[in-house]
Amino acid sequence: MRLTTKGRYAVTAMLDIALHHNEGPVSVIDIAARQGISAAYLEQLVSRLKRAGLLRSCRGPGGGYQLDRDFSEVSISDVIFAVGEGVDATRCHGSADCQDGVKCLTHDLWAELSQEIDGFLAGISIKSLIEGHNVKRIAQRQDNLIQARLL
Repeated sequence: MRLTTKGRYAVTAMLDIALHHNEGPVSVIDIAARQGISAAYLEQLVSRLKRAGLLRSCRGPGGGYQLDRDFSEVSISDVIFAVGEGVDATRCHGSADCQDGVKCLTHDLWAELSQEIDGFLAGISIKSLIEGHNVKRIAQRQDNLIQARLL
């Protein structure tokens, strides 16, 4: 599988921005503090997400990032793809030259698995992820920890 921290962190950043959208643009520094991710690394990821049309930036005091599309229109697959990731369970990275330049015995199995996983992730929007899986409760806990550190 080729889902690395890049894809995971990109999804985390998008969720964080969506969860805090009512507060205005969300800064990379705030995301980094809440999520425990390097701000420099996050800046690279949000730059890719912006180029892909998933985020827009707001400059100046109070600046940061906002989703450029409605939460329900952005799938987890979109986010992962935007940062140059993808789900690929094949040994040959989909090129079908896995065994001395030709397709191996199990290539189709792993290619189909990759398609199934991508289809699963394409069916999950940022909005649906926020609405389930205790995401709001976890986000509130993170916000409370940040507030406690500031006091």
